[in-house]
Amino acid sequence: MFYSITGDLVLTEPDAAVIDCGGVAYRLTVSANTLSALHRKSGTTEKVRLLTYLLVRDDALELFGFFDTEELHAFRQLIAVSGVGAKMAIAILSVLTPQKLTLAVANGDAKAISQASGVGNKIAQRVILELKDKVAKQLQRVEQDGTALFADAVPSNDKTQEALNALLVLGYTRQEAQCALTGIDHSKLSLEECITAALKKLAKTT
Repeated sequence: MFYSITGDLVLTEPDAAVIDCGGVAYRLTVSANTLSALHRKSGTTEKVRLLTYLLVRDDALELFGFFDTEELHAFRQLIAVSGVGAKMAIAILSVLTPQKLTLAVANGDAKAISQASGVGNKIAQRVILELKDKVAKQLQRVEQDGTALFADAVPSNDKTQEALNALLVLGYTRQEAQCALTGIDHSKLSLEECITAALKKLAKTT
């Protein structure tokens, strides 16, 4: 029903932001990461824009806000997991960016996911179990699309470059990606194995 909202940031709460749009103020439940992004804009005259998700209940409507498409996509994936509601999904996205959530699922890191308020090890394991195939497909698409997306910036077709491009697509900086790939024997590994090895190294530094 609602795709996004653009307006002036009126105030923020520990788990919400209020945005004035045409004289009507909307309260949106948001993650800590989205709040941080909004706070960086709070001192400017620039209008803020959040992508939205409307949760319809029998007794109420609740609007959720997201700073970018990656967080909204991660939220939709999380609420599709059995036992994970909207508030729990926001709690997870408050301690893990979408990028780090992908990393945690790919590496089976239940401890990282269970850092979120109200999320125990059982739920964390369920998140990993139900999302691991989706994450694997995302990584496959990254492998297929990475070189094309960065072809102009980094003109190379070898396996090392494709792995670098894949990490860039996942949101890592060039420096982070290059450091993660250093020391990996690319000649003995497939592209997928190179990316997985790099992700494991990155997990130890985050």
